[in-house]
Amino acid sequence: MITRLWETLPRAVHERLTALQRHTVDPAVASRYLARLHEERPAAFGYLTQSETHLHYLLAVFSYSRFLSDEVVAKPEWIESLVHAGEMQRVLRAEEYQERLDGRLARFGSGEIPAAEFALFRREQILRILLRDVFGYATLSDVTEELSHLSDAILDCAYRRLRDNLMSRYGMPGAEMSIIALGKLGGAELNYSSDIDLMFVYSEHGETAGPHSISHREFFKKVCVQLTELLSTYTPHGNCYRVDLRLRPEGTLGEICISLDAARQYYSKRARDWELQMLIKARVAAGEPAPGRQLLEFVEPLTYSSTLDFSKVEAVSEARHRISEKLARRRGSRQPFDIKLAPGGIRDIEFLVQCLQRLHGGKEPWVRHGGTLLALVRLRDKDLLSDHEYSRLASAYQFLRTLEHRLQFLEDRQTHALPSKADELEQLARRMPPSAAGATVSAETLRQQVDSHLAAVREIYERVVHLRLPLHYAPEPTEVAAVEASTPEPVSVNLGLLISHRAPGLADTLSRSHLRYGARAHEHFLEQIVRNPEQMRWLDEDPVLARYVVDIFEHSPFFAEQLNRKPELLEEVRQIRLEPESRVRYEDLAFADVVELRRFFNREMLHIQCESICLERPIFETLQRTSALADCVIAAVYRMALHYVIRRQPPQSATYTPGSQMMVVALGRLGMQEFDLASDADLVFVLPDEDTSETLFWTRVAERLIGLLGAYTGEGTLFAVDTRLRANGREGPLVQTEGTYKDYFARTAQAWEGITYLKTRAVAGNTERCTSFLSDLQDVDWRRYGQGGRSKEQLRQMRLRLETEQGTANPLKAGRGGFYDIDFVLMYLRLRGAGIFYKVLNTPARVDVIEKMGHLDRAEARFLLDAATFYRAVDHALRLSSGHAEGRLPVAQAQLEMISELVSRWTPQHLHDQPLPQEVAQIQARTREYFDRLFA
Repeated sequence: MITRLWETLPRAVHERLTALQRHTVDPAVASRYLARLHEERPAAFGYLTQSETHLHYLLAVFSYSRFLSDEVVAKPEWIESLVHAGEMQRVLRAEEYQERLDGRLARFGSGEIPAAEFALFRREQILRILLRDVFGYATLSDVTEELSHLSDAILDCAYRRLRDNLMSRYGMPGAEMSIIALGKLGGAELNYSSDIDLMFVYSEHGETAGPHSISHREFFKKVCVQLTELLSTYTPHGNCYRVDLRLRPEGTLGEICISLDAARQYYSKRARDWELQMLIKARVAAGEPAPGRQLLEFVEPLTYSSTLDFSKVEAVSEARHRISEKLARRRGSRQPFDIKLAPGGIRDIEFLVQCLQRLHGGKEPWVRHGGTLLALVRLRDKDLLSDHEYSRLASAYQFLRTLEHRLQFLEDRQTHALPSKADELEQLARRMPPSAAGATVSAETLRQQVDSHLAAVREIYERVVHLRLPLHYAPEPTEVAAVEASTPEPVSVNLGLLISHRAPGLADTLSRSHLRYGARAHEHFLEQIVRNPEQMRWLDEDPVLARYVVDIFEHSPFFAEQLNRKPELLEEVRQIRLEPESRVRYEDLAFADVVELRRFFNREMLHIQCESICLERPIFETLQRTSALADCVIAAVYRMALHYVIRRQPPQSATYTPGSQMMVVALGRLGMQEFDLASDADLVFVLPDEDTSETLFWTRVAERLIGLLGAYTGEGTLFAVDTRLRANGREGPLVQTEGTYKDYFARTAQAWEGITYLKTRAVAGNTERCTSFLSDLQDVDWRRYGQGGRSKEQLRQMRLRLETEQGTANPLKAGRGGFYDIDFVLMYLRLRGAGIFYKVLNTPARVDVIEKMGHLDRAEARFLLDAATFYRAVDHALRLSSGHAEGRLPVAQAQLEMISELVSRWTPQHLHDQPLPQEVAQIQARTREYFDRLFA
């Protein structure tokens, strides 16, 4: 049949198919489904094979998912609608899915609840999510989030129809019910084929208001039973979801739904430890939100420890270990390898994260989050995971969850077992995304990667859960200071004697160093250095270099840790001493791959920031150099992404030659050349109007660029990218044309968006054309917002909203009188003169330009420059201390003193002539006074 099909195809279609199948993970299976489509739906086959995009989608579905292949053969219009909808580049919200499902069900009567229609809707939406997944349009987080949104929408739609149907018979209840999601759905990390763990809570006892009145308990019990049956009903399109209610209070012995008061009583008095830990992932997914939110707010203090008491975590661990042993005995030795339950597998990672959250969540509310990947980020933010440990856990989790998805969407089965047959394992390996280097995974390398990830997780898991050793938990800085104050000697006696014997010059330098905060970390560094004669000689012969090292350990715990992990980085500090003014030209560099680029970025970042500490570089000079480094990285990754996409998914037109057409625009801190350690890069991607036909190609390049910049590896990440400042925000396509941007800013954009684009510049692609485009865009902004000060009130309201939403958590930036006050003042005054275009303006340059335009007098300009310098210096010092952004001054006195000393290096004397908290309060008050005067 396949041979006959190939013989009847037009030559152009035959050539297109042949070319595309070279990149198909399973050409034989794809061909069989193509033949079926040709035989059963010849008309659809005809129009779907005329377009390369349609064929890409068809071949991907036919290669990756058998159950969806059957649906597409029966309903080929699904592919057509996906192509025309143009929504492959974004995550759909639950509200959007709900609106579409409501529209689909509108043709059914109010009393009719069609289970098959719900199941069919789920499959059609999973088709789109799968294609976004396999083509790399979506990250793992995007995929799991969107699968969760789809489930939320189906749950809520089904609940409303069932509730309304019962209300027509029993009357309206005087209570509300929440559907609480637990497990993976609760964490918004649902699989393609997964049970959904649910719990139902209604607000209060009472009766419905109708002629056939029943109690609230009976009413909501009927809703829950019917909802569970509806979702679990098997139809020709499978079932929607397998619903698991065993995690509710009292488990299988408990009521299917429970009142809010009864739930509070249970969790406060009878709940076991594992039940409280399970609630870390709980969230309201559907129904009315109030009862569920009230319950979760009530149990949150019960869930998280306020002290470092490991007994609760240990109790859960022991219970879990007993269950695992029973399951292992039941499965026996002949069962397939399970990537979820194997030691070091998915479940161990999730359990480890929850242990750390429960252990530290009482002191650090920031780590409380149901999603595993984001929880890992937050644990690292609070130094409860080191960068290396975070990288290993995040990489393992992403790899194993991606592998789990490939196993599940083949047949829509909840499975976590690797195939035992060699050919099936090979096919699974080919369905995995390519590695960062672009190599195809084989069955052998797949097993090697699985084993490597499991081993890495096991090592961390054993250390934390079984040996009770927190990964990277840092005691309060006051405790550190107290311990170190009791040990005034710079090094231990034995180490001191060894250094005195081998390096008397270094010993003399250390005797006069008077380390207060970094003595322990510095001693660990010296213990490694004494084993390296060359590095010992450097420090012995050059007391200035030795003092530089002491300075870094005293004032930057973050970079002290970097030096302890990689003592070879001492070479970078030595270069500061030998050639403080000589650095490489970034524009002349080329990199073999992203791994080499990451190594370069990390070394160069250390060099720049250590110069900031040791040479006391002016703060805006440091930020400008860090921005230039980020520019270099973005340009290099642009080239890598372009070459990668050209090889794998070339442009649609054979005559199109991609080069630097797509323009990469930086906004925010990077746009102003004020990028810093641990900053995110605000980027948007713009395409010339004449290249519109290749938008899909350039979107793939942009997605690859973002992925390379933010990918987690053993070398760490480069930096995160935020693209939400593009036209229409998250709802807008990732790559848009010049004309689209100009039209958006001329007609739709709000005033705050207009001023945001005053802090833009070209960083990659056709930078010359991009600069001209930004000049035109600024002219549009000025004509719409700048003339006559029409935007003043809008900007004031936007600033006050940011203060309300973010000021408490981030007072230095978003609080009353914080840096945002200065930024909004300068952007508003700059907008009034935006008819003059400047290629780039940092904050000092903005102040200077605005003063010369006559919008500031000399005293005002001097104060705004002082305040901006002060805020940037404090922010920079906090980043050097912790390795990430902080929004407030530390409470611990030792850390506050460390920050104060750094700030005094980068600010004039009159900005550090009083204690730092008082200086902050004074500048905040004066800044808000000027802001109110300007925006009155």
